[in-house]
Amino acid sequence: MTACFTQAADEASLERLFLASIKNFLIDEAKKTPRGKLRRRIARLMGEDAAYRKLKGSPPRWALADHAEGAVWQGDLDDLIAQAAQVKGVGITRWNHAGPTPRQTVHALKTVLLSVLRYAQGAVREEDLAKVLEARFDLLEPARFTALYADEGTVADTVEQHAAAAAPDPTGVEGVAEDIWQRLTPNDRLLLPCIDEDAHHAAQLLEIRQGHAAAVLSNLKTMLRNALSADIDPHAVMAALLRRCSETAS
Repeated sequence: MTACFTQAADEASLERLFLASIKNFLIDEAKKTPRGKLRRRIARLMGEDAAYRKLKGSPPRWALADHAEGAVWQGDLDDLIAQAAQVKGVGITRWNHAGPTPRQTVHALKTVLLSVLRYAQGAVREEDLAKVLEARFDLLEPARFTALYADEGTVADTVEQHAAAAAPDPTGVEGVAEDIWQRLTPNDRLLLPCIDEDAHHAAQLLEIRQGHAAAVLSNLKTMLRNALSADIDPHAVMAALLRRCSETAS
């Protein structure tokens, strides 16, 4: 505030300085969020690739280099999310929070960005591109933990939990199921028992729009196809996953 007062010439300029300071503060705070970091990452990747072009002005928008000048996407974000869900054969197995982005991750991000921008036929807001990637790869889904407490208020550590952790798993099914389970989002876990249902059913279950529900459902199916190894019985793994769903529900 003192800095604004020293720079202001009158009340009008003081108001402009205050508003600019607040805006800059909010921008800085947004950059610290997971989505803000994702935006910076994809902006850097697109900025290094001649196939993409950044439009001048605010908010930041990105188009393909061969798009017509001034062409801007003005459709529904759900349509872009649904388009991203149709991109098959790509996935993210490593998501580092510092350092260079792994090559496979770069390929996956750019493949989806390219498909979405071709569909849009114009520039798309950088924020919307980040939301599309977030939905496609569940990048920003926070980890959720449930603490179990004993009567004396300490975290419970039951014999049954120890037994389950130490139990042998000669077929490897439980290990694969646990690995997949940890990668599922809360929405994925809700959809798993009814994975063969359509997007309308998924939208009602998750209480979201049908386009977004279709994307979540498609992502779940793709992740399961990629995760189920031919060396492990997929039916046994799915049965183990469904048991976890029923245990969570109870």
